[in-house]
Amino acid sequence: MSFSTIGYELAGGVAVITLNRPEVMNALSSQMRAELLEAVLQAGQEARVLVLTGAGRAFCSGQDLQDAGDLDRLDLEAVLNAEYVPLLMAISDCPVPVIAAVNGVAAGAGANLALAADVVIAADSASFIQAFTRIGLVPDAGGSYWLPRQIGMARAMGAMLFADKISARQAADWGMIYEAVPDLEFSAHWRARAAALAAGPALAYRGVKAALRASWRNDLPQQLALEAQLQGQCGASADFREGVAAFLAKRPARFSGA
Repeated sequence: MSFSTIGYELAGGVAVITLNRPEVMNALSSQMRAELLEAVLQAGQEARVLVLTGAGRAFCSGQDLQDAGDLDRLDLEAVLNAEYVPLLMAISDCPVPVIAAVNGVAAGAGANLALAADVVIAADSASFIQAFTRIGLVPDAGGSYWLPRQIGMARAMGAMLFADKISARQAADWGMIYEAVPDLEFSAHWRARAAALAAGPALAYRGVKAALRASWRNDLPQQLALEAQLQGQCGASADFREGVAAFLAKRPARFSGA
């Protein structure tokens, strides 16, 4: 499948989607959002891991204001509901683990696109900016949902009101992202992380995602029941039998994803 604003490659069970408009710091145009949605859905069908990253010096600088057209006629609510919501839900609901490999600045909707992933790995030189108030807007693209859950209300409120730049290291210390790694190691590191997940127990990973997503709305009895249900499914899988056999034989497991 051919895309013009993103790159898509699939190898070894890992689908890599690269935001590819480096001349505008990978700003999100309407076409890019449509292509991202198509690529995310495709990856969910054919890959075992999905990675989102950016070309050039930025991950994503957010909404492409040049693409917005006449501001007097711009209906941001309609754009968000028609183009952003399906994309963000596709990332959140993707049946395989999603890694955001943040190679540079992630600002506005670009920051929240990254935060929608299951795991965020950032280069040390990367940064995150809730830049919305700088142009008189409120955070969107899921930022008001993800950020307080990741770093707490006080830090989320400050980050959004002041629109401060948050370094990758600070983001990792706060719990906003999983890890920050030195720039020279970044590409090899996220590729190794993705390859490790691609070789892992796919059904268990799907269960982890389902359990953690549901935990925000479930009470304890509901969550315990969900854990039992998911564990029952995993316990009946070939990967569970292989995992136990490998453990007892003191050898690496060879998971099939079945």
